[in-house]
This record gives sequence, structure tokens and C-alpha cells, in this order.
Amino acid sequence: MDLFKDLTVLSLEQATVLPYLTFRLAQDGMQVLRLEHPVYGDPNRLIGENLLGEERMNAYFLCINAGKKALTLNLAEAEGQKLFHSLIRDLNVDIFATNQLPRNYQKLGIDYGTLQALKPDIIWLGVTGFGPDSNEAAYDPILQARSGLMELTGEADGDPQVLGIPLPDMGTSEHAYGLLMKALYTRQATGKGTCINLAMFQSSVSWLTVPITLTASFAKKITRRGNTHEFFCPVSVYQTRNGFVYLAVGNDRQWKSIVSQEMFRVLDKPAYETNAGRIGDVQNLNRAINAITRNYTSEDLIDLFTSLTVPISKIKPVPEVIADPEVERHLLFARDPVTGTRITLAPPPYMTPFLEASNRQLSFPPRLGEQNQEIYGRQLGYSDEDLRRLKAMSVI
Repeated sequence: MDLFKDLTVLSLEQATVLPYLTFRLAQDGMQVLRLEHPVYGDPNRLIGENLLGEERMNAYFLCINAGKKALTLNLAEAEGQKLFHSLIRDLNVDIFATNQLPRNYQKLGIDYGTLQALKPDIIWLGVTGFGPDSNEAAYDPILQARSGLMELTGEADGDPQVLGIPLPDMGTSEHAYGLLMKALYTRQATGKGTCINLAMFQSSVSWLTVPITLTASFAKKITRRGNTHEFFCPVSVYQTRNGFVYLAVGNDRQWKSIVSQEMFRVLDKPAYETNAGRIGDVQNLNRAINAITRNYTSEDLIDLFTSLTVPISKIKPVPEVIADPEVERHLLFARDPVTGTRITLAPPPYMTPFLEASNRQLSFPPRLGEQNQEIYGRQLGYSDEDLRRLKAMSVI
């Protein structure tokens, strides 16, 4: 049963945090309408290579905007706000989301009070950098720096490093996803809507479970440590004859099974029998393990450690990740009806009934204002002449 196909999401979105959230909602089968300014649009449309040979459809934009429809609307104009409120009422919008600065809410007519008056059971989501009382701009790397994520990433004697993925953006999206599902349940149970204010900074700091407890409660210093683990050893990257592997030993029994092998028998020492002993000599132990592993191929070591039930993985570049059978069978796709271009999209965290029914196909990321005629014209009843007038006035 497709529980979400009749739900409509209207999102005044740009950049990553909301587009990734609505990408997830589109994978559930919801109708997602992304609102953009008719002149400026989403800045991410201009990021990356122009692989389609047309403006505002650059590669970076394509990654998280499939499965959506696109409308243009200038909410700074009175007619734009009138049209926006018609969308809320006449399309029976279930969820409205925005990542505008809070100072713009009332000015643009998108604040919760205004929309609740139009549709009492609406679920309203405002994603900000630092909460609804702050108008401070926030980009993902700034949040990584301020939240401590960057302090925890990198080599122990090196500079702080940015994460390989934008966790403040995408982590906040996942937190928002859970809050929206809770709000939908609340509405189903009570008939009431919900106002959700979600701060990216608070979302980011919430991932620091161990660092905050150990620092605040026990005055421990928690900082970056490279590829090693604070509490388990050996857990690190080790060089092989043809690359690198990551090995993770989680208990003393696993360590005993490793040193029972001939190639590692030299490390079967009383000092290393317990995890505490291994942690106490982590640098020397890792050097000794590296001296052994570099004599074997990654494949040899993976076969050995897998037979011992010790977690290990080759460190794969992205093309190999895509080719992994567990990834390949979950990849998503979208085909451009204009150019015929087919793009491959990251797999969802789980395969939804909607994605299964569509054979993992989503509609192609929409061009700026691509569905103006469909939504404003056919669904809201605006004539072609009305639409031409509104376009000439830069309202749409």
C-alpha cells in the first residue's frame, strides 16, 4: 500500500539541507513541489559542470532533485503571496518547508501563523542555522567547525579537516525527516498540524554523544585521532601490497584468533592480550601490523580476516562502491525526456514501496519553473494570458 502518494509537499528550498530532505520524501511517493525565485532560482543549479548544455541544470543540482516538480514564484510581490496562498489552500498542501532566514517569514507570508490560518492542519517546517531567533547565515563547513565535527576529524598531529560528506546538511535532513513522520502521525491521531523549528547547529552537535559526555562529565580531552579508535585497538587503516584495508578488532577473542595465525604470531604477547594493553601501545602495535600487512594483498587479508569473523574492508574508491552488488541493486535512476540523458542516483537508505513499484525510476530533476503551466494553469485555473502577465511582471 502506498501511504504517501496523496501527500503534497511545498518547499521553498535551495542549497542542500531541504533539497535532500524533499528528495527523501519524493522517494516515499509524495508530490514534492519546489519553489524558487523566478530570476535567481536555486544557486545550486549553477554549481558543477554544465553537462546537459543548458543553463541552471548543472551537475551538482542533479544529484538530489529527481522526483520533484519545480515552480517559480516571487514572494516579495503581493501577487506572488496571493498565488502562494492559493497553492496552500487549493492544492491541500500537507507539508510546507523552508530554509529561509526567520526574518523573512512574515515578510514573505510564509510564517506558521499565516499558513495555519489558511490550512489549520498544515505541518510547517523551518530549517535554520541556529534556530528561529537567529538570522545568522550558516553553511555546512561553518557548522562543522562550530559544532566540533571538524576538531574531531583529521590526523592527531595535523590540521582539522572537513568531513567527506556535508553531515550538518544531510544529518539535519534526516532529523527533519523523522520529525515530519512524527508530525504526520500526530495529525492522523489528533487532526492537528505541527510547527517544527529545526536548527542545523543543534542537529550537528547532537551527533557528539561520546565526546560531550566524556568531556563534560569526566574532563577527558577528545580530539581528532586519525584512523585509530579512542577505545578499541587495533582499529585503523593498514597498507597492503596493492592498496589499503580497514581492520576493526572489537574484542580480545578476535585478537586471539588473529595472533593464532602464523603471519601474526610475533604479536602474540602478554601485553597485547587485553584491549587496554593494545590501546596503551597503539602506535607501536600499528607499525608492527603494517609491517606484516604490506606483504599481502588486500584480497588475501580480506579472505583471512573474514574466515576469522573479524571485520575488515578494502578502502574502496567511489567507482568500486557503485559496483558493489549491495549498492548496485539499490541504485536509483532518472531519464531526461528532453535530451535522453540518464543519470544514476545514490541508493535510498531503504527501498520504499514507491521505489519498488517504479522500478527505482524517478522523474528527472526539474528545470526552473518547469511545472508552472501544469500547477498554476491546469490545477489552479490561471489562464495562459494570466500566466504570461505574471511572468512579464517577474511574479513567476
